[in-house]
Amino acid sequence: MAYTGTGDVSSDTAAFQQLAYFAFRSQPMYEMIADVRSTAQTHNGASVQFNIYDNMAQATSALTEASDVTAVALGDSTVVVTLAEYGNAVITTAKLRGTSFLNVDADAANIIGYNMVDSVDKLVSNVANAGTNVIYAQGSMGSRPTSRVGIADAATFGAQEGRQAVAELRTASAPGFDNGNYIGLVHPDVSYDLREQTAVTDVIQYQIRQEGAAVRNGSIGVFGGIEWIENPRAPILDDAGATSTTNVYQTLVAGRQALAKAFSRAPGFGEDPSVVFGPVTDTLRRFHPVGWYHLVGHAIFRQAALQRIESSSSIGDNT
Repeated sequence: MAYTGTGDVSSDTAAFQQLAYFAFRSQPMYEMIADVRSTAQTHNGASVQFNIYDNMAQATSALTEASDVTAVALGDSTVVVTLAEYGNAVITTAKLRGTSFLNVDADAANIIGYNMVDSVDKLVSNVANAGTNVIYAQGSMGSRPTSRVGIADAATFGAQEGRQAVAELRTASAPGFDNGNYIGLVHPDVSYDLREQTAVTDVIQYQIRQEGAAVRNGSIGVFGGIEWIENPRAPILDDAGATSTTNVYQTLVAGRQALAKAFSRAPGFGEDPSVVFGPVTDTLRRFHPVGWYHLVGHAIFRQAALQRIESSSSIGDNT
């Protein structure tokens, strides 16, 4: 008796899921601390200048009854944010669209959309993490490092670094965000070391019992005046520490007015980047372009509202 099996006919084929999956994506987070925006600029320009008035010196001497006061001059400083063009694009072909079982154009737009926010957020991160106020973690080292190259494997992040960052920010009168708390952007490897400390664990567990939604959304709780948000976007500087083998993690603690953002207000431009479907210009109309475009600039607005903590991690790759 002959049995007809899969090797005898060609009607059996592999099935395909008609749903596209995309690579894992981290949540953009640095844009949220760029809260100074060019919303009242005089005209469109290649750069935008922000002016910051200085405070006057304290007047603590008693006035003389019969003499007028001596007037003093006001002073200010400026921050200039230069605009630059950014963008990316893909082009799909007619043959791909005609032979693919997926909606290639829609999937390309999805990928472009994430590349847009991903790229802009990295631009902001590069600016924010170039601040001049740096705290080097001590961990279990005998003394606190004085530079990045002094960070050894034992220089892990601890609550004391967070407390010092808050002290520096409050000493500088830097305003906080919700409830006066500062925002701390921390890598999960660094968060691991922070959460191992008993006092921090107790605070986080208390907050979960009170309201767990924020914790589930990435916040690991408020501790010591900082709302800690963990995300793998926090930069890692490979082999930048001691003996050129220790990875250095950059944790940012920010208050309000830390970063400024400038953008064109001309028609067709705006505060946010835009997805652009380009014109089909080839003779046979086979090539469909899609991309994103942004004319924007970022700069540190107030150094006093930024503190960067550099550390190692006990679970980082330091070999």
